[in-house]
Amino acid sequence: MKQNQIVIYQTEDGQTQIDVRLENETVWLNVSQMASLFNKEDSNIRRHVLNAFKEGELERDNNNVHFLHVNGVKKPVPYYSLDVIISVGYRVKSKRVTQYHREPGLVGCGG
Repeated sequence: MKQNQIVIYQTEDGQTQIDVRLENETVWLNVSQMASLFNKEDSNIRRHVLNAFKEGELERDNNNVHFLHVNGVKKPVPYYSLDVIISVGYRVKSKRVTQYHREPGLVGCGG
């Protein structure tokens, strides 16, 4: 797997497309990307991420990095590992979650 590789993930219905960052042998998404992926509000995703860390399911140090995000403004944005993405996926209730868990092109998500 190449460092800093960007992979485009698109939902089956073609409604959502997300640039997935691959680095250090895992997938990284920020809160907004997870919200798009699971078709939920950012605040809902943030709550699930924080609960995964608070409840000890995952360690923040191993699953959270800051990448310089260039979207008109250069500032560090927290990104979360595939383990966090999967944890959030199991916590949210969404039809899209089932599709995500079965997506064969995304490492570690089944299929």
